[in-house]
Amino acid sequence: MSDIHHPGRRSVLAVGAAGAASLGASWLLSGCSGATAAPVLPAAARQGTPDRGGTLRIARPPASDAETLDPASALSAYEYLGALYSRLVRIGADGQVAPDLAESWEPDSTARTWTFRLRKGVTFHDGRAFTSADAAYTLRHILDKATASPQAGVLAPLVDPGRLRTPDAHTLVVPLKTPNAEFPSLLTHYNCYVVPEGSGKSIGRTGIGTGPFRLESFAPAGPGRVTAYKDHWAGRPVLDAIAFYSVADMSARSGALLAGQVDLLSQTNLDFATARVVAASDRATIARVKNAQWYVLPMLTTDKPFTDVRVRRAMKLAYDPEHIVKAALQGAGKAGWDNPVPPDDPAHIAAHPEHDPEQARYLLKKAGHENLAVDLYTSAYDPLFTPMALAYQESAKRAGVRIRVKTASADSYYTQIWMKQPLMATYWYTGRPVDQLFNQVFRGGSSYNETAWSDKGFDALLDRARAETDDTRRRDLYGEAQTWVIDKGGAMTPMFADRLVGISRKVRGYAEHGFEFDYLGIGLKGA
Repeated sequence: MSDIHHPGRRSVLAVGAAGAASLGASWLLSGCSGATAAPVLPAAARQGTPDRGGTLRIARPPASDAETLDPASALSAYEYLGALYSRLVRIGADGQVAPDLAESWEPDSTARTWTFRLRKGVTFHDGRAFTSADAAYTLRHILDKATASPQAGVLAPLVDPGRLRTPDAHTLVVPLKTPNAEFPSLLTHYNCYVVPEGSGKSIGRTGIGTGPFRLESFAPAGPGRVTAYKDHWAGRPVLDAIAFYSVADMSARSGALLAGQVDLLSQTNLDFATARVVAASDRATIARVKNAQWYVLPMLTTDKPFTDVRVRRAMKLAYDPEHIVKAALQGAGKAGWDNPVPPDDPAHIAAHPEHDPEQARYLLKKAGHENLAVDLYTSAYDPLFTPMALAYQESAKRAGVRIRVKTASADSYYTQIWMKQPLMATYWYTGRPVDQLFNQVFRGGSSYNETAWSDKGFDALLDRARAETDDTRRRDLYGEAQTWVIDKGGAMTPMFADRLVGISRKVRGYAEHGFEFDYLGIGLKGA
């Protein structure tokens, strides 16, 4: 499941920008018909040095009224989390684990005990000094069943909260239950932002962290504001403040951007036609993030006909991913070939079976499902779901597979359809470490295993990869895991899509990785 799902009950938009946004959206829709004459989309955000000060206005989708600022259990407030908090480690622009609150880390010879050396001179927004006690408490808070953290399922098999050690104020020792050479990468997840010791009951409201901004106001599913924290350990951010607005749908958000009422559209992947209209406007443009979203057609392996591996293989051979990239993305992405590891990840393997409709027909006949007809569920939740589903439908015809595309409500899609219907459309953000990707999404029994595929041999392979301390050998084992998923798993991965982010032409310093941007460096020209 994508990182922004579980929206729960949607709230009615209650921000002043909504009225004008609707007007902007109506112009947007009429403009799309002539989008073919629009210029080619920008390859990156606008460059240049921002002016110091100003307020960045961000439009984001509405969330549940239960939205929280507790990083351990947050499922929607990503923009706030990146502004308010820091992690022990983060993913750098090169895709590798980089220092954050931990300056360095090292394993013992078996990768079973990890020692983190923490920064000195770091303070929380309330003036408290950050110490190893806060780092240990953060891990215990994630692992506490009462927190209901999605990351607990990843960390609990590895970390015993009772064995964490803090030999001094700036050293955290994490003994693991089993060896894991990739353990620090698991702490880059957004649920792993560090919170003050003992703050579990209040952090969802206070937002007290060590990040570049401090909380001024926050309304679950509504507007909010953060202001620059001048004592931030890495220096004061360029901006004075960031204002957040919940705007009901993509058209309204795009209209607000075109009307100059907001500066950035968060958690919004614009469809290609809309993106070209935005890029052609005087006020706004596009920041293009390569291969930022990983689109999936999960087959529920506990439901017929997808209990049969021959049917799963046939469904993959039946369609041409290159056709889907052209039809659904108009080339703004790369073919996935059913491999969930992004093409630019160092662990990615390029080998894959070719599109083969005749072999697909053969496998279906052997499985007793000749002339297979299945429903494929989609919705307007994401603008690429339906184009992807229709492109798959068209491509799979050559193998005799009849796809009936069913459109479900966006509001209930991830409560009524996801992991309940045998075949549907979904997506994830890329940027997660390969160990987390496989163990969270494909390991048997994981709560995020959207195909319910379970294979003890595959799980054992993941365990061997985790325990392998030789980098080359570990990469080879993750290569084997990719082959296993492609050949046996229930997830079809047609494409990796570039994310098309709508931003004001005033924005400078927008640099995104893993759906997070640089809060310290982003700013406005003419602020």
